[in-house]
Amino acid sequence: MKVAFATQDQQRIDAHFGWARHLAVYEVSPAGYSFVQDFGFGEDLAEDGDEDKLAPKLAAIADCAIVYVAAIGGSAAARVVASKIHPVKVTQPEPILDMLDRLQATLAGTPPPWLRKAMLKGQERTHDFEEDDEVPR
Repeated sequence: MKVAFATQDQQRIDAHFGWARHLAVYEVSPAGYSFVQDFGFGEDLAEDGDEDKLAPKLAAIADCAIVYVAAIGGSAAARVVASKIHPVKVTQPEPILDMLDRLQATLAGTPPPWLRKAMLKGQERTHDFEEDDEVPR
């Protein structure tokens, strides 16, 4: 699954989604992770209410399942969720590689329900009704 990180320095999750100079994208699996691409967005990204600056960011991470951010505004979060990307806010700047290590370990174990759902992004969903337990009547 692909995961994006909002970053100013390409090393830490330290940026507000709308103000991020970079969105670093990695491929993550239970077996490991690898860098995919860095999307740069220039210098003039101060808070200005300009919602159009979000469109290139949303396009850049369209195939990602998760985006880690330091902060995200309400309308941006709504647009991210509408794009079927799960936003995750970190409480303080954190090294991207540390988060990747934890995410990989979680995927190798028993991921929480929200993460299992995020892992399905881009896959066709099927349901085998024969595997369901019968419901008492």
